[in-house]
Amino acid sequence: MYKAALICLCAVLFIACDKKDASECPDLICTESFAMVTFSFTNKDGVGVGIKNYSAVNQRTGDTIKTAGIASLSLTPGTYVVVDDNYVKKLSEEGDDIKVSGTLEATNQTKTAILKVSGGKCACHIEKISGPEKVAFD
Repeated sequence: MYKAALICLCAVLFIACDKKDASECPDLICTESFAMVTFSFTNKDGVGVGIKNYSAVNQRTGDTIKTAGIASLSLTPGTYVVVDDNYVKKLSEEGDDIKVSGTLEATNQTKTAILKVSGGKCACHIEKISGPEKVAFD
């Protein structure tokens, strides 16, 4: 009985070690930096303006991106963190289109822009691929 139990234990350990899959991601050495993509709303003179109804939506998934902690605060008037490293695994490696929009409080004019940002399950940090850094209200 003891030998049978020992053989079963060895078999279980062997199977468990055998099924240990290699990581799908190559060995990565990530820095401890924290990446974020910001976007600014300005007036025609380039000065940051307060907006209402700010939103950032991943066009591939339909998810509204809500950044956490400090990232969710406006940095300077009209400047917002669109996406940060907390969202890296939810983005595709090829890059997702993030639709950023906001409404100017004074005139109720709404402006939108599309930013392409990549991430993925093997990415250390998010990376902006393309898109404007700001949009100006008339």
